[in-house]
Amino acid sequence: MKTPIILIAAAVLLTACSSGRLQERDEFGTDDQRELILRQTGANPRDAGLVLFGVDRSRQQAEAGGTGGGISVNAFLWRATLETLSFMPLASADPAGGVIITDWYAPPNADNERFKAQAYVLSRQLRSDGVRVQIFRQVLRGGQWVDAPASAGTNSEMEDRVLSRARELRGMVASR
Repeated sequence: MKTPIILIAAAVLLTACSSGRLQERDEFGTDDQRELILRQTGANPRDAGLVLFGVDRSRQQAEAGGTGGGISVNAFLWRATLETLSFMPLASADPAGGVIITDWYAPPNADNERFKAQAYVLSRQLRSDGVRVQIFRQVLRGGQWVDAPASAGTNSEMEDRVLSRARELRGMVASR
């Protein structure tokens, strides 16, 4: 009598562990689009699967050799962010964490000011809140660089440019 009760209790507990979240649409779209995106980001589509039992030795060896890693944020947002900030020298880019940091950039027409950007790709989906850009500004006063506020709409303007470019990239992939 105890065995059926234990089995039922175990089944109830296991179903309670489910997050219950339904995914309406895959971030990559169709399988062809997914494969194209994975190839564009340098990932091998054969290694992007799911291992249910045991360990995937080929994936483990690739990661040990330094060829693993891959991108863990939306590929369109990541690429669009890199392209949008490409006029500034790149200091650091972490596709696993979704962080891009530029070095200081002085526009050719402004000798006494410079800018730096930090961008965070926050989502695996192409969404308007999936990217955050912060622009930092410094001005030259008395031979010293001093922090100064950037104009009010600069951050949101850069985010809008990234989102527009990401949509263009998605459209180019969808039209193929």
